[in-house]
Amino acid sequence: MFRGTRSSGNDGGQSGCTRRGAAPPSASVPGVRFAVMIEGQEDVTWDDWVALAEACERLGFEALFRSDHYLSDRAGAGAFGSLDAWATVCALAAVTSTVRLGTLVSPASFRHPSVLAKNAVTADHVSGGRVELGIGTGWMELEHRTHGFAFPAMKTRMDRLAEQLEIIHGSWSEGPFDYAGEHWSVERLDARPKPLQDPLPVLMGGAAAPRGAALAARFAAEYNVVSASPDEAAAAGARLDAACEREGRDPATLAHSLMHAFLIGADEDDLRARVARMAEWQGRALDADELRRTWIAGTPDEIVARLREYEAAGVRRVMLQHLLHRDVEALELIAAEVVPAFT
Repeated sequence: MFRGTRSSGNDGGQSGCTRRGAAPPSASVPGVRFAVMIEGQEDVTWDDWVALAEACERLGFEALFRSDHYLSDRAGAGAFGSLDAWATVCALAAVTSTVRLGTLVSPASFRHPSVLAKNAVTADHVSGGRVELGIGTGWMELEHRTHGFAFPAMKTRMDRLAEQLEIIHGSWSEGPFDYAGEHWSVERLDARPKPLQDPLPVLMGGAAAPRGAALAARFAAEYNVVSASPDEAAAAGARLDAACEREGRDPATLAHSLMHAFLIGADEDDLRARVARMAEWQGRALDADELRRTWIAGTPDEIVARLREYEAAGVRRVMLQHLLHRDVEALELIAAEVVPAFT
């Protein structure tokens, strides 16, 4: 059994964690909010990051998220570079003023929980309270093996994730805090400074399987499903609602979101031109009509219609996975022709 306790002055680690896991007020607001998500391991340079952050602020996107990977899983991508996720978030925090920033998601296998908690708090202070921490188990075995990170079986990775969540939330609460786990322990931890945000939002993601949903109900402000269909998103939302009810938490306080690849074209010719660029980037043939079925793809009207299906499924924020990350014009088209339909 894991245990987490306050050494003085509080009612126990788990209770404090649940309070700090409460969703921000916007979680229950109807409608769909928009963020941009970038795969940082795909040779995204610092100049690219600055341009993306500037575009997000200029166009009014709520947030800019990035993956936390050191290695691309694309064939032939071994020469691609990846700046560290939290170093990037801290740097962007210093040169932006409105856009929220975060990871989607940071593997629990990469960093000690005290280090990850401190990374997020540092970025929160640099940004003036605009940071969100996405956290997961880690999944790319080759990346772990290449960089020397342990990659145990999924059960162990879930155990480690659970311990990370305990320690991160405990370190953000008023301390001192004790926690003894199988993988990590802390003694009289009263990490300073605390986050500017109370709570600093934690995002979890996956398929809302039973254990992940239970952890989200205890610790998360938001749960993100990846590349799900509207029906799959609705089913995941139902499992998350049930997990919240079992935890004694109002399901409306756990926001449901979606990360999905997208392609947009002002018209059919513009769309097919981007499909051709995406096919070149991925190194495989792609069909525009197939992407309409499996991605969020099409003309602005078609994308609005597709997003209405996700809205009906309970999705309240969409992280648009922008794989052609230097294509700012695509973001401009989303901002001008899609976002206004949901505001």
